[in-house]
Amino acid sequence: MPPAARPPSIIVVIDRDDDVIHTHTALAAHHPPSGRITLHPGPGTTSETGLAHDLLTALGKPPLLTGRFPAGRQPAWEAAAAWMTALPVTRLTVLRAHRLTARRTMRLLQLHALTDIHLTLVCHRPHLPAALHQALQTADYSVTVDFEAARRHYYGTPAAEPRPADEPAAPAGRWLTLPALDRLVSYDSPRPCAAPCTPPPIIWRHRPPPAPLTAHTAQSVAHRLHAATAHPRLAAAVAAALFTGASLQQLATARPRDYDTAAATLALHDRARYTDGCAAHPVPPWASVFLRAAACFTRLVSGEDQELLAAPGDRAHLLRVAETARLRPPQPPAARRQGPVGRVEWDWRERQEAERYEAVPTSRVRPSRH
Repeated sequence: MPPAARPPSIIVVIDRDDDVIHTHTALAAHHPPSGRITLHPGPGTTSETGLAHDLLTALGKPPLLTGRFPAGRQPAWEAAAAWMTALPVTRLTVLRAHRLTARRTMRLLQLHALTDIHLTLVCHRPHLPAALHQALQTADYSVTVDFEAARRHYYGTPAAEPRPADEPAAPAGRWLTLPALDRLVSYDSPRPCAAPCTPPPIIWRHRPPPAPLTAHTAQSVAHRLHAATAHPRLAAAVAAALFTGASLQQLATARPRDYDTAAATLALHDRARYTDGCAAHPVPPWASVFLRAAACFTRLVSGEDQELLAAPGDRAHLLRVAETARLRPPQPPAARRQGPVGRVEWDWRERQEAERYEAVPTSRVRPSRH
């Protein structure tokens, strides 16, 4: 006998009487750590970008993407798709689907095709409106009017799945001082390799490796970064700085092909050997979600030959994300500060090294070979 056909992963729920139990049940099913997202589109909006912003908010992200974008267009749908792929999200329920325009519905169908999520559209009307019916013409979908069947689609199988405990939120006002960020604004200037390059594992010859984050600190950093920005590349760049100790210039040498998901490594390049040369860094589990999101986002927006992480021109945006997440490098003592109290001094390490170099007697400084 032929194998059973795969059931449609697009479900339309007909809530004939706009019964509040459907809305309450769908909202109660929302739990991103379990892979379930319930989207309640904002009233009075009809734009596709507005729906993408609502989706980012449902994912626990700020709705707006800070950063530089070609022609000023915010790639909000690409960011949402990247996060849904990386987290991963397996079920998306959209309430008030009868109000969706045909173009908004097509955006959701494209997201479904890209991420392979189980998509449930809840129509709080006795019949499908014309716009929704038109958009679904080319989709493989089924319709249900049964509440228990709808509930199974909101929650998945089994419907009575126990809800995992939410992770504790990190105190929003407390800074995390992380020595691995000391080099983020270093003025070294490595460049990406023009030819294919498969770097060996990192051997720390010229600087000590960054200390691994404790489980508690890693959990806190991840929560803060998720809440600080919707931009996958900026979040991934901060995460990568914490496990590589690399500068922004070196982080910018990575391309999507430099992230090996199977080996859990990130290759950074440095042909001129400003630091430790081209090398592959192990990616800790807590950071992998950010690298996966950045790789998906970069491929959707610009392709394989663009930066996987933040580019040098993103410096101001990158530091703003880190500060929004309340992450900073060690700060100078009060007597040595050069800026106003409360402002993060990112170049404190660079200034220390310059001062030590200037204090060395001229006779002890080796002359340049060039």
